Amino acid sequence: MQIHKIVLNIRQKLNEKNITLCIYIRKVNRKETIRHEGIVENIGTDKLSVRILQTSACSSCSARQLCRSSESKEKVIEVRGHYPILKVGDSVTLLGSVRQGLRASMLAYVIPLVFMIAVLFVGTHLGGEAVGALSALLILVLYYGVLSLFRNKLGKHFGFKIEMINTNNK
Repeated sequence: MQIHKIVLNIRQKLNEKNITLCIYIRKVNRKETIRHEGIVENIGTDKLSVRILQTSACSSCSARQLCRSSESKEKVIEVRGHYPILKVGDSVTLLGSVRQGLRASMLAYVIPLVFMIAVLFVGTHLGGEAVGALSALLILVLYYGVLSLFRNKLGKHFGFKIEMINTNNK
């Protein structure tokens, strides 16, 4: 409740100066699903590719043209499984769990950051700044190299499910 009071206080002070503040805070429910709408691009025997338009949280904000921090980009997501009723060009929704997204973020960002900072401090203490900096970069290369070696194994734990929207009648 303390955060709520702080936000209201800040909002009141900004309103006095005619500045609008948009804040979106909510508790994340780990059982919620992440949804991305996309179009089937390629169908293989045991996987298919779906092109999605990934947008940042700012892209839906009404002030996005003023602050220019909104981003959107197309990505191709590979989904494992056999989907005989789908055709290239079909509109689908990719479903993933928030928990899965948090795990992926931990593996991609948090763990390598912790490794890098730890190695930076140890390397700097043992051999100076240059050794610390090079060691930190080397640990990142090694970490992401190991992740890429185990890509297939990790892919079994991280995946999307498909929900069909409509088919392309040709």
